[in-house]
Amino acid sequence: MSAYLFPSDILLPDFAAVNGTAWATIACDQFTGEPAYWNKLDERVGDAPSTLRLILPEAFLSETEARVPVIQQNMEKYLREVLVRHQNRMIYLEREQSDGKVRRGLIGMIDLEQYDYTRGSNTLIRATEETVPERIPPRLAVRRDAVLELPHVMLLIDDPEKTVIEPLAARADTLETVYDFPLVPGSGAVRGRFVDSVGIGRIENALARLVSPERIRARYGEDVAPLLFAVGDGNHSLDVAKAAYEEIKAAHGESALSHPARYALVEVMNLHDPALQFEPIYRVMMGVDPDDVLTELEKYSYSLHGNAASQQTRFLSAKRRGTMHFISPSAQLTVGTLQTFIDAYIKSHPGASVDYIHGTKTVETLCRAEDAVGFIFTGMQKDDLFRTVIYDGALPRKTFSMGHAEDKRFYIECRRIK
Repeated sequence: MSAYLFPSDILLPDFAAVNGTAWATIACDQFTGEPAYWNKLDERVGDAPSTLRLILPEAFLSETEARVPVIQQNMEKYLREVLVRHQNRMIYLEREQSDGKVRRGLIGMIDLEQYDYTRGSNTLIRATEETVPERIPPRLAVRRDAVLELPHVMLLIDDPEKTVIEPLAARADTLETVYDFPLVPGSGAVRGRFVDSVGIGRIENALARLVSPERIRARYGEDVAPLLFAVGDGNHSLDVAKAAYEEIKAAHGESALSHPARYALVEVMNLHDPALQFEPIYRVMMGVDPDDVLTELEKYSYSLHGNAASQQTRFLSAKRRGTMHFISPSAQLTVGTLQTFIDAYIKSHPGASVDYIHGTKTVETLCRAEDAVGFIFTGMQKDDLFRTVIYDGALPRKTFSMGHAEDKRFYIECRRIK
């Protein structure tokens, strides 16, 4: 049997001596438009050991050149003074969210040889979001010479029978607790336990059953390539890990197959965990004439002659609001139909731009501007994810969000990649 999720040498501080709340930091791609969040966190952490010192918040990507050397120095320092190695481990994670619900996951390694982020790939691990090539170089600059990786990648499995992760919950009290602490206010709490050898064996058996030919045919239909892990969060971070590994392969050939950068530390979650909610990400076009946008969108809707089910989106601007219908779309999702139009419109209208918005109230606020028009639509259902990725490939960028920003993955575990 092939392995799909591997135990790893996991590096953690001694939480008897290190404050866990200060140590844990939210994913770097959150609050990108709010540097004040990160500055306040910097003040809160102070001189305490923190993963904040080991990452580059994307709010400060413009400062990459100055910040990366400091991050690399901190990694070396923490390796010497802070981090303790736990060999060949997998962690069962219980994350209390801001709403009080508990989300369950597994921390382990995946093999980047099984991942391909190009559209139409048939690998066991696939992207759910189209890669934006220009987002890779600045992130690759951070990883290329880093000695550590800190995961905020979250992979999803389609396990409605709850055979992989949930059995650990039933006997969680028998597992060794490695950390248990509150996160920053508003983000809940986190508890991690080491998975024992029995649990690791059962996890591998259950993952193998998920991708058995019989199960794939029954769930998704005939003649489809098996999909085990769909990237739920951190698409571009995993893309960067893959790109860095491909650089190593190009430089070192076959010897790269045993390089630690061949693997990436991730959190695996069950798509069917009741605590996991999908939220749509809406669109607001700015720097435009709303009436012209809506006129062109109506023309576009008439031009569609696909076979997907009919779709609709609400639109709103300072002067108008209503509903636009797409009777014969080609894309499976409303967001895909809309994004194709938006991309083409922006390309032909200098000064036009689009923002990706969580929450209808923010859309309403932004669309009070005379040069803005927003679109609100029904989001993708969780059960549609795997089938859509299998048949359509990667989804349009910013299709869905897994819960609120405060509930995203926090950096806690580290792994050596050099």
